[in-house]
Amino acid sequence: MNIFKYLFEKDKKPRKGLLAVEWVIMGYLLLTLLLILFTYTKLYNPEPMLWGRFRIVMMTLALWFVYRLLPCRFTIFCRVVAQMGLLSWWYPDTYELNRIFPCYDHLFASYDQQLFGFQPALLFSQTFSHPIFSELMHFGYTSYFPLIALVTLYYFLCRYEEFERATFIILTAFFCFYAIFIFLPVAGPQFYYPAVGLDQIAKDVFPDLGHYFADHQEMITLPGWSDGFFYHMVENAHDAGERPTAAFPSSHVGVTTILVFLAWKARCRWLFWVMVPVYVLLCLSTVYIFAHYAVDVIAGWVSAIVIYAVLHFLGGKICEFRK
Repeated sequence: MNIFKYLFEKDKKPRKGLLAVEWVIMGYLLLTLLLILFTYTKLYNPEPMLWGRFRIVMMTLALWFVYRLLPCRFTIFCRVVAQMGLLSWWYPDTYELNRIFPCYDHLFASYDQQLFGFQPALLFSQTFSHPIFSELMHFGYTSYFPLIALVTLYYFLCRYEEFERATFIILTAFFCFYAIFIFLPVAGPQFYYPAVGLDQIAKDVFPDLGHYFADHQEMITLPGWSDGFFYHMVENAHDAGERPTAAFPSSHVGVTTILVFLAWKARCRWLFWVMVPVYVLLCLSTVYIFAHYAVDVIAGWVSAIVIYAVLHFLGGKICEFRK
């Protein structure tokens, strides 16, 4: 395949407006913009949040304009990938919005205790501390964005006719989770455990901390082999952008489950079977490194099934409409 010819093959029916995923992002942007305006005096950093949204709108319009000048696969790809690249900006933004609400970690830690009789996150990492197991867990966690990139590239290069639908499902799923994170603040064990104290957690004491995480971002030390390569990758990622937000449901589990569904839907055996073992490691790792309660993982599976079913249906309708 001539990759240059493939990338710059002109669209037979150039899209006049925004892509489906761009409309979703504009909708999420409008929703959060209204929330910012209504809670402006309670927010900690409203001006950067507003300025960031303005820049996203300008970037989206600029990429749309470039596509109108050169309507081809490459410019479509750039439009989608640019929005994917901004996911790391939208993630901490959920914290800026949900820190005005009380946190509900005491409830979810209690749910884990009631369901399992212990704290899975606490016991898991204490029981399995061997360096090899530790590295497998941290590798699983770091595979999140590479898996997203793998599925996205596969659909772009091998199933271009379904590329817009697949990326619509992936990106819209992210914003479904982000909307939940805003209105249901749960910091996760990595923040809740050190705030309460591991001795208290071990005694099944789960106090309501209210607005504690609005001003505190202290994290527990990552478990496992501290000299490991993947351990340091997770550690650096946490230092760079982790916030006490986005624990319930687990978007890592939810989005990756959707990626597995997309790999199965593509009927690509090598893609599916490459992803499955990494997917299992990722699901386990979210609890192992204290990022999530076990109930967050369960909710991630359930929400992924619902979100995928709805978005797959909507994506099909959108594609039919464009034809």
